[in-house]
Amino acid sequence: MLNVAVLMGRLVADPELRHTPNDVSVTSFTIAVDRSYVKSGADRQADFIDIVAWRSTADFVCRYFHKGQLVAVQGSIQTRTYTDKDGNKRKAFEVVADNVHFAESKRDSAGAQGSNYHSKTDITAEQPVPAYTSGDTGDFEEMPLDDDLPF
Repeated sequence: MLNVAVLMGRLVADPELRHTPNDVSVTSFTIAVDRSYVKSGADRQADFIDIVAWRSTADFVCRYFHKGQLVAVQGSIQTRTYTDKDGNKRKAFEVVADNVHFAESKRDSAGAQGSNYHSKTDITAEQPVPAYTSGDTGDFEEMPLDDDLPF
Protein backbone atom coordinates (compact mmCIF):
# COMPACT_ATOMS: atom_id res chain seq x y z
CA MET A 1 0.00 0.00 0.00
CA LEU A 2 1.07 3.57 -0.61
CA ASN A 3 -0.12 6.62 1.31
CA VAL A 4 2.05 9.66 0.63
CA ALA A 5 0.94 13.28 0.64
CA VAL A 6 3.15 16.18 -0.42
CA LEU A 7 1.64 19.66 -0.23
CA MET A 8 2.79 23.25 -0.46
CA GLY A 9 0.69 26.10 0.86
CA ARG A 10 0.48 29.07 3.19
CA LEU A 11 -0.34 28.80 6.88
CA VAL A 12 -3.73 30.36 7.59
CA ALA A 13 -2.92 30.97 11.29
CA ASP A 14 -0.02 30.66 13.72
CA PRO A 15 0.35 27.02 14.85
CA GLU A 16 -0.08 26.50 18.60
CA LEU A 17 1.78 23.83 20.54
CA ARG A 18 -0.29 21.56 22.79
CA HIS A 19 0.66 18.52 24.86
CA THR A 20 -1.17 15.25 25.45
CA PRO A 21 -1.68 14.00 29.04
CA ASN A 22 1.52 11.96 28.49
CA ASP A 23 3.38 15.19 27.59
CA VAL A 24 3.69 14.43 23.85
CA SER A 25 3.91 17.59 21.72
CA VAL A 26 1.22 18.03 19.07
CA THR A 27 0.02 20.83 16.83
CA SER A 28 -2.66 21.07 14.20
CA PHE A 29 -2.74 23.77 11.58
CA THR A 30 -4.30 24.52 8.23
CA ILE A 31 -2.60 25.43 4.97
CA ALA A 32 -4.21 27.08 1.96
CA VAL A 33 -3.18 25.26 -1.21
CA ASP A 34 -3.93 26.91 -4.55
CA ARG A 35 -5.52 24.70 -7.17
CA SER A 36 -3.45 24.33 -10.32
CA TYR A 37 -6.34 24.87 -12.73
CA VAL A 38 -8.11 28.23 -13.13
CA LYS A 39 -11.23 28.59 -15.27
CA SER A 40 -10.89 31.53 -17.62
CA GLY A 41 -12.46 34.65 -16.13
CA ALA A 42 -12.56 33.13 -12.62
CA ASP A 43 -10.38 33.65 -9.57
CA ARG A 44 -7.94 30.95 -8.51
CA GLN A 45 -9.50 28.60 -5.95
CA ALA A 46 -7.73 27.27 -2.87
CA ASP A 47 -8.26 24.19 -0.74
CA PHE A 48 -7.77 24.41 3.02
CA ILE A 49 -6.00 21.28 4.21
CA ASP A 50 -5.79 20.28 7.89
CA ILE A 51 -2.36 19.10 9.05
CA VAL A 52 -1.33 17.41 12.32
CA ALA A 53 2.29 17.21 13.48
CA TRP A 54 3.58 15.27 16.49
CA ARG A 55 6.65 15.31 18.76
CA SER A 56 9.75 17.07 17.39
CA THR A 57 7.99 18.00 14.15
CA ALA A 58 5.32 19.81 16.18
CA ASP A 59 8.00 21.60 18.22
CA PHE A 60 9.80 22.65 15.01
CA VAL A 61 6.63 23.93 13.33
CA CYS A 62 5.54 25.98 16.33
CA ARG A 63 8.98 27.48 16.80
CA TYR A 64 9.77 28.54 13.23
CA PHE A 65 6.54 28.86 11.24
CA HIS A 66 3.88 31.56 11.37
CA LYS A 67 0.75 32.74 9.61
CA GLY A 68 1.28 33.53 5.93
CA GLN A 69 4.49 31.54 5.49
CA LEU A 70 4.79 29.19 2.54
CA VAL A 71 5.51 25.67 3.80
CA ALA A 72 6.01 22.26 2.23
CA VAL A 73 4.53 19.29 4.08
CA GLN A 74 5.33 15.62 3.57
CA GLY A 75 3.22 13.03 5.32
CA SER A 76 0.28 10.66 4.96
CA ILE A 77 -3.49 11.05 4.82
CA GLN A 78 -5.49 9.71 7.73
CA THR A 79 -9.22 9.58 8.36
CA ARG A 80 -11.14 9.43 11.60
CA THR A 81 -14.82 9.25 12.42
CA TYR A 82 -16.66 11.00 15.22
CA THR A 83 -20.15 11.98 16.29
CA ASP A 84 -20.93 15.71 16.31
CA LYS A 85 -22.97 17.53 18.96
CA ASP A 86 -26.20 16.83 17.03
CA GLY A 87 -25.55 13.07 16.98
CA ASN A 88 -24.50 12.94 13.30
CA LYS A 89 -21.63 10.69 12.27
CA ARG A 90 -18.82 12.65 10.64
CA LYS A 91 -15.58 11.74 8.90
CA ALA A 92 -12.49 13.94 9.06
CA PHE A 93 -9.53 13.83 6.68
CA GLU A 94 -6.15 15.22 7.69
CA VAL A 95 -2.51 14.94 6.73
CA VAL A 96 -0.21 13.65 9.46
CA ALA A 97 3.07 15.45 8.80
CA ASP A 98 6.34 13.53 8.86
CA ASN A 99 8.37 16.54 7.67
CA VAL A 100 7.64 20.24 7.31
CA HIS A 101 10.03 22.41 5.30
CA PHE A 102 10.60 26.09 4.59
CA ALA A 103 9.36 26.76 1.05
CA GLU A 104 10.53 30.35 0.62
CA SER A 105 13.37 32.53 1.77
CA LYS A 106 13.06 34.43 5.03
CA ARG A 107 13.09 37.68 3.05
CA ASP A 108 10.13 36.57 0.90
CA SER A 109 8.12 35.36 3.88
CA ALA A 110 8.74 38.64 5.71
CA GLY A 111 6.87 40.44 2.94
CA ALA A 112 3.93 38.07 3.31
CA GLN A 113 3.94 38.47 7.08
CA GLY A 114 4.15 42.20 7.47
CA SER A 115 5.65 43.83 10.52
CA ASN A 116 5.04 41.00 13.01
CA TYR A 117 7.29 38.50 11.24
CA HIS A 118 10.05 38.68 13.84
CA SER A 119 7.77 38.68 16.86
CA LYS A 120 8.15 34.94 17.46
CA THR A 121 11.10 34.02 15.25
CA ASP A 122 13.98 36.09 16.61
CA ILE A 123 16.72 33.52 17.12
CA THR A 124 18.66 33.84 20.34
CA ALA A 125 21.75 32.03 21.55
CA GLU A 126 19.51 29.46 23.29
CA GLN A 127 17.60 28.58 20.13
CA PRO A 128 19.19 26.30 17.53
CA VAL A 129 19.30 27.67 14.01
CA PRO A 130 17.75 25.41 11.36
CA ALA A 131 20.38 23.39 9.51
CA TYR A 132 19.57 24.86 6.11
CA THR A 133 18.34 28.27 5.14
CA SER A 134 17.67 29.38 1.60
CA GLY A 135 20.73 30.96 0.01
CA ASP A 136 23.19 29.15 2.29
CA THR A 137 25.83 27.61 0.03
CA GLY A 138 28.06 26.23 2.78
CA ASP A 139 31.27 24.84 1.30
CA PHE A 140 29.83 24.52 -2.20
CA GLU A 141 30.88 26.66 -5.13
CA GLU A 142 29.53 27.00 -8.64
CA MET A 143 31.35 24.94 -11.26
CA PRO A 144 32.19 26.60 -14.56
CA LEU A 145 30.45 25.20 -17.62
CA ASP A 146 32.70 22.70 -19.31
CA ASP A 147 31.97 20.52 -22.32
CA ASP A 148 34.81 18.19 -21.30
CA LEU A 149 33.08 16.39 -18.41
CA PRO A 150 34.48 12.96 -17.39
CA PHE A 151 31.10 11.22 -17.66
